[in-house]
Amino acid sequence: MDKVYDYIIVGGGIVGISTAWQLKQRRPDASVIVIEKEASLAMHQTGHNSGVIHAGVYYAPGSLKATLCKAGEKATKAFCNEHQIPFEQCGKLLVATNNTELERMQALYKRCLENSIDVKLLSQEQLRQQEPNITGLGAFLVTATGIVDYKLITNKMAELFVTLGGEISKRAEVKAIEEKPDSVVVKCKSDGQPFQLKGKFLISCAGLMADRLTRMMNINTDFRIIPYRGEYYRLAPQHNQIVNHLIYPIPDPELPFLGVHLTRMIDGTVTVGPNAVQGWKREGYNRINFSAKDTAEMLSFKGFWKVTANNLKAGLAETKNSWWKPGYLKLVNKYCPQLTTADLQPYPAGIRAQAVLIDGTLVHDFLFAESPLSLHVCNAPSPAATSAMPIGQYICDKVLNL
Repeated sequence: MDKVYDYIIVGGGIVGISTAWQLKQRRPDASVIVIEKEASLAMHQTGHNSGVIHAGVYYAPGSLKATLCKAGEKATKAFCNEHQIPFEQCGKLLVATNNTELERMQALYKRCLENSIDVKLLSQEQLRQQEPNITGLGAFLVTATGIVDYKLITNKMAELFVTLGGEISKRAEVKAIEEKPDSVVVKCKSDGQPFQLKGKFLISCAGLMADRLTRMMNINTDFRIIPYRGEYYRLAPQHNQIVNHLIYPIPDPELPFLGVHLTRMIDGTVTVGPNAVQGWKREGYNRINFSAKDTAEMLSFKGFWKVTANNLKAGLAETKNSWWKPGYLKLVNKYCPQLTTADLQPYPAGIRAQAVLIDGTLVHDFLFAESPLSLHVCNAPSPAATSAMPIGQYICDKVLNL
């Protein structure tokens, strides 16, 4: 007789693994399995992000995103300390380079205070003292921000999960899901061979494929995952000490992304990015990527055309800068003028799995969908990696209280 799992979790990124680990802690006698289509964990959004431990600067007070980020910043650092995972609390400076940005900076500073985030305003001279290579009219320092390798965190949580008796099945791609009155049957393929798993409950943390899993289960939703590429460069090695903090621009509140920033990485390098350009393949990390299936699904969704029209000017500018390095560099030169195009070296891109509603609205907070025997994380926006542990706790609360 086939084994029936108490919980099947789809997705071996940091959110799926965090959920599995915490579920196994809270239900030690339950059988829990994670299925991941790749050969390794954390291969997509978790492994292609900037490695920042965020403090929650940008998020509306009282929002789920703000609450989970603040809790996640503390939980991430505590986990790293407990398990000897390297991290650094280097802090982040948000730099204003003109009078409009100074006004926006004051609004962001106020939001930080409302979210009880430790911040400090810096004058132009204080900014120069903190960061001699950065130019601006003023800034504010977010002391709690840090850097880490989220792949290491994911793999350590996976190790702890397996030690508790959990199972992880890699190279297992979900092809179909059938929900019956008392069970969920997940049909998979591994190295071309079909197999199936049966569970009492399914939790989907599928990231870039989240909408496809809801459609497999005929759950009525009004969103699609639209991929946006975040392209990075790495600075030439002689610039590894160019900044002491993470350096972020003051974002335009009318735009959905934060702008190009300088990020110190935990390996000692410094990256520049990301931009935000339209992706034509959900898992397209190379310079030129295209998937007929992904593109056809995207173009057939009304929300794609609406969100594109709403952000057309910004989208065209981002696309131009994607192909024209001097345009990309200009976004950095406004606060770090000594960098040149020769300093921008290749670095892997990331893909943001952005949930977009049918009316063209970008979903900025967490989004869930349910059926009688399943819970789907449909949108886990940045800073999902920072927030992974409290997100996992939140998901467990929802599942165990159903």
